[in-house]
Amino acid sequence: MKNLNEILSGLSGLEVSGFTDIPVAGVAFDSRKVKPGFLFVAVPGTQVDGHQFIENAIADGAVAIICERLPEKQNPDVAWIQCENSARVLGKVASRFYGEPSAQMKVVGVTGTNGKTTIATLLYQLFGMLGYKTGLLSTICNYVGDEKRPSTHTTPDPVQIHELMAEMVEAGCNYCFMEVSSHAIHQQRIAGIQFDGGIFTNLTHDHLDYHKTFIEYRNAKKMFFDGLSKEAFALTNSDDKNGMVMLQNTDAQKLTYSMRSLADFRVKVLESHFDGMLLSVDGTEVWSHFIGNFNAMNLLAVYGTAVSLGAGKDEVLQQMSLLKPVDGRFEIIRSPLGVFAIVDYAHTPDALKNVLSSINEIRTRNETLFTVVGAGGNRDKTKRPEMAQEAASASDRVILTADNPRSEDPEAIIADMMTGVEAHQRNKVLAISNRKEAIRTAAMMARPGDIILVAGKGHETYQEIKGVKHHFDDREVIREIFGVTGQN
Repeated sequence: MKNLNEILSGLSGLEVSGFTDIPVAGVAFDSRKVKPGFLFVAVPGTQVDGHQFIENAIADGAVAIICERLPEKQNPDVAWIQCENSARVLGKVASRFYGEPSAQMKVVGVTGTNGKTTIATLLYQLFGMLGYKTGLLSTICNYVGDEKRPSTHTTPDPVQIHELMAEMVEAGCNYCFMEVSSHAIHQQRIAGIQFDGGIFTNLTHDHLDYHKTFIEYRNAKKMFFDGLSKEAFALTNSDDKNGMVMLQNTDAQKLTYSMRSLADFRVKVLESHFDGMLLSVDGTEVWSHFIGNFNAMNLLAVYGTAVSLGAGKDEVLQQMSLLKPVDGRFEIIRSPLGVFAIVDYAHTPDALKNVLSSINEIRTRNETLFTVVGAGGNRDKTKRPEMAQEAASASDRVILTADNPRSEDPEAIIADMMTGVEAHQRNKVLAISNRKEAIRTAAMMARPGDIILVAGKGHETYQEIKGVKHHFDDREVIREIFGVTGQN
């Protein structure tokens, strides 16, 4: 329980009416989750407007309402708080209700198109190895210390975030590492969080169905850094053309990491193999279990963040050699006949390009590279032909297939992808909408030593078809086809 006056204290831009010296039992912005004694925050959403459910919330026991528009008739038994932006206020009141947990830990957010999950998860791994109790908020899973919690979004809603962070504080966590999506930034889902650091990975073609233009997408990412305090650090990838844009208006300490130019933190790939690579990180050689230049940059971001948080360089580098790849990120499964299958979450043109580039840098060219890839339904359609073009340009054979078609026809999605395949490439491209059959076909065509990249879903364990989620795991399918069990 928290007193409403305590929750509202110090928040600017509020117009309050009614009796506010009352206990609050919980905070909700979904009227279906309101219980007696709750504070209900009416938020205009992308699908529905919470203002439509104010009466429902009151009927279910809400004692206070925060909204942008007051109803014509206001229940006198309820406290009313009017504000300009209820989404932003939601995060702040959720933080107050749960005791401002982000101020009691070191919280670092990771944003960018690709690499967020890997960097956040590796930071969680690393700081655990360094002896700290740590929390994680990520696409794959949330962790409160060692306790695993399911994840439904890249960034949870504001109430979930602060509730999870409060549990982290109670569990004794010293650090929290979290992915910060552009949707979450734009929708104010990170409001009320006191960040000690922010990391920018890169910016490529994605989410234009939501942000409409690349500039709007970039500016959503930039908002995160604009909001960092002078006590925080902002670590950016200076090799990305938008990297320095992120630092333009931040008050945070500005830091850079790079593979190609002078920066605060630098990395060079000395050797590459399918079981790992030898890196030079700030002049020190480190063996890594990861593959590819993009992962070298991910590891450098992890290193730079750890050092920026005060960890010793030598100890960090020593532990980095023990870090393990994240589920569904360049995960290799070998068949008894010597066929390599690589499962990766690459679901943007740039991510797919990076993975294929990494494979092509290591392979001998005496083998065939098959790429099985699709594109999600009800999402940014403009990246579909680009995905197919990247696959066709860097692979020997390509099979276009389904990847969470949602309510769209998989065949129509594949047709959109095919428009990106040039005429001279068509003879090496197949279209098989059934994803399992697409993977099976690649496996049947492959010979010992060949490589099959299955891209797009990575760690996901479902296929969403016509609005229904069906169990589907690329890794399970591959192991079944290969006749192998467990991890390879």
